[in-house]
Amino acid sequence: MKVLVVDAGGRGNAIAHAFSRSRNAREIYVAPGNGGSLLFEKCKIAMLDGERIPSIRSIDEIVRFAVKNGIDIAYIGPEEPLSLGLVDRLEEEGVPAVGPKKEATILEASKCWAKDFMRKIGVPVPDYWNFDDPDEAKNFIRDYYSAYPEKNLVVKADGLAAGKGVFVCDSMEEAIIAVDEIMVKKRFGKAGDRVEIEERLYGIEVAFTALSDGRHVVPFGHAKDYKRAFDPDDVEGMRKFYMGYFGKYITMKEAEDLYEKGMLLNPNTGGMGAISPHPAVSDEIQDRIMEEVVEPIVKKFRELEGKEFRGVLYPVIMLVEREEGLIPKVLEINVRDCDPGAEAKLPRLESDMLELSWAVIEQNLNEVEVRFSEKHAVAVCAVSGAMVGREGFKPGYPGDHYTNQPINGIEDIRDAVIYANGIARTPNGFETTGGRVLTLAGLDYTIEEAREIVYNEIKSISFPGMRYRSTIGLDVPD
Repeated sequence: MKVLVVDAGGRGNAIAHAFSRSRNAREIYVAPGNGGSLLFEKCKIAMLDGERIPSIRSIDEIVRFAVKNGIDIAYIGPEEPLSLGLVDRLEEEGVPAVGPKKEATILEASKCWAKDFMRKIGVPVPDYWNFDDPDEAKNFIRDYYSAYPEKNLVVKADGLAAGKGVFVCDSMEEAIIAVDEIMVKKRFGKAGDRVEIEERLYGIEVAFTALSDGRHVVPFGHAKDYKRAFDPDDVEGMRKFYMGYFGKYITMKEAEDLYEKGMLLNPNTGGMGAISPHPAVSDEIQDRIMEEVVEPIVKKFRELEGKEFRGVLYPVIMLVEREEGLIPKVLEINVRDCDPGAEAKLPRLESDMLELSWAVIEQNLNEVEVRFSEKHAVAVCAVSGAMVGREGFKPGYPGDHYTNQPINGIEDIRDAVIYANGIARTPNGFETTGGRVLTLAGLDYTIEEAREIVYNEIKSISFPGMRYRSTIGLDVPD
C-alpha cells in the first residue's frame, strides 16, 4: 500500500518510520517532509510535477499529489492542515485519512472553547478565565496575585500557535509580559485575539495520547515532555536568551538576581526532549485518564456537539496530589500526536501502524491491540541556540535564530534514531532550517541506559549555535 504522511518535522519522520515497519506498507511519502525524511526504508519526499510540496498549508497540492499517485491512506501529523480541512478534502476525493475533520479541530483550535466544553461535561480542569481585552486580562492578573501571592498563573493564546503560545509564569510580571506578547505585540497573530488564563497547577505533567475512531477509544502511549528551553540551573543560557529576546544587556550578577526572584526567562518551547513511557503513569492511572478524560470527551463531543472525533486525541494531563491520590486534570487538548513525545513514543510501537490506521478509518478500534515495547526511550532535541551573525545577536530557539548552518555527524550515528525537525539536504550535505533541528532517540531497558546511548551519540553531531539540554530523562523541575 502507498501511505502519505503529512508533516514537516520530527513527529512526521517518527510517524513515517513507524509506517516503514509495516509489512503491508510498500511506499511512504512525506509531504512536505524535510532532509531527514529519506533516512528510513521505503520513505520518500512527496513530489508534485517535479517539485516538492511547499508546506503543510498547501492543501490543494497535497490533495492533488494523493489523487495523482494513488495514495491508499493518508495520516495527518500537525494541527494546522487539520484545522484547514485537509481530511475533509482528501475524503471528498476518495482518499481515506487519519485525523479529525475541520469541525472537530475546535478542541485544539480554541483553548477557551475547549475549556468551556470540558467544564460543561465534567472533565476535571484547573480554574480558568477567558479574556478578549488585554487591559482586562492584565488587571485580572494584578488582582489575582494581590489576592493569592502564593499562587501562579499560566497564560495561553486561544488559537493555534505551533506549540509556542503558552507562558507558564513564576510571577505577576511574567504573566503581564505574556499578555503583552500574545495580545498586544501579536506574536502569534490572530491566535492571540483571546487569551485563556488559568491557575498554575503543580504536579506531574503527562503527554497522554489515545486513538479514536469516533465510537471507540484505545490508549496510544504516553510520554514525559521537557518543555523549558534551558536546564533549571543554566543561568548563563537564560541570560543570553534574555539579552537577545529583550535587546537589553545584563551582567551575570543581574541575571543571578533575576533568577533568584524567579524573573529570569526560561521560556516554554514546543519541546526540548521527551521520555517514554511516562514513569508516573501506571495501568491504574492510565485507566483513570481514559475513563475520566478521553472517553467523556469523545462521547459527549458526539452526543452534545454532533461531531465525531477520529484520529489521535492528545490531552495534556497534570496529575495533582490530593488526599485520595493523584488526580488527573486537563491543561489543554490537542487533536494530533505529541511532539517531541511522538519521537520517544513511536520508536517503542510494536503494533502495525498501518493496521491501527485502518482500524480508525473503519471504526473497529475495539478489534485491534495496541502494543508498545517494554523498552524505555529518551529523545533529546538539538536546537539553534544563541549566535552572533550578520544580522547581529539572536537569542536562539524559541526566539529568533539563525538557519542555514552546516550540520556535521549525521552519518556517524549508529545506536540512536535520528528524527529531523528542521533539516535540509543540500549538495554539500545537511544544513539547519529551523529552531528545533533534530531529535535523537535512544532505546534500552532502563531510562539510564537509554540516556547513556542518546547522550553519547549526540556528541557526534555539530552545527554552529547547537544547543541541547543535558537533563532529559532526569527528575528535574520543568
